[in-house]
Amino acid sequence: MFTGIIKNIGRVQSVKKNAQDLRAVIQTGMDLSCTEIGASICCSGCCLTVVEKGADWFAVDVSAETLSKTTLGEWGEGAGVNLEPSLRVGDELGGHIVSGHVDGLAQIVSKTQEGESWRLTFAVPDAFKQYIAPKGSVAIDGVSLTVNEVQGAQFGVNIIPHTWEHTTIGSLQGGQSVNFEVDILARYVARMMQNS
Repeated sequence: MFTGIIKNIGRVQSVKKNAQDLRAVIQTGMDLSCTEIGASICCSGCCLTVVEKGADWFAVDVSAETLSKTTLGEWGEGAGVNLEPSLRVGDELGGHIVSGHVDGLAQIVSKTQEGESWRLTFAVPDAFKQYIAPKGSVAIDGVSLTVNEVQGAQFGVNIIPHTWEHTTIGSLQGGQSVNFEVDILARYVARMMQNS
């Protein structure tokens, strides 16, 4: 379980592709001293298991299933990765509840500067538009964001300077795909409405 509050931008050191899966080594400025082998770290929205680690790096295995639903197959050396360790009992829930189970890909429709902030519009597959509501939450590449407006399968968010500078959001380009996770609460409400 995560919050969507990014702790560090890691960098992919290496990617080794197997027949269907891949292993990535990610360099990080996070303190890994308390991170056990087998622990979860949210990597650009994907909950991945630490399989090896050093003082300033960790390795993860990415399955074919995860590669089919995320942008992780595009990782190359030097790629930025939004990192968040899993929640511990007593941690502040500063964003919203993020599972790290990516629903699919969203695309950036537009990117416009507004004063010191940026306005981004994303499009999601039609199957997910029912889960997006104004003032609700979404996770984009693991970052907890508040929805400003919704029009069909498109929604807009405002990115403050801190988020722009301390996540990979600032490097995104129009038309680019991003990992998208709907708010888990919206998913359960929609399910209850279907069954009522």
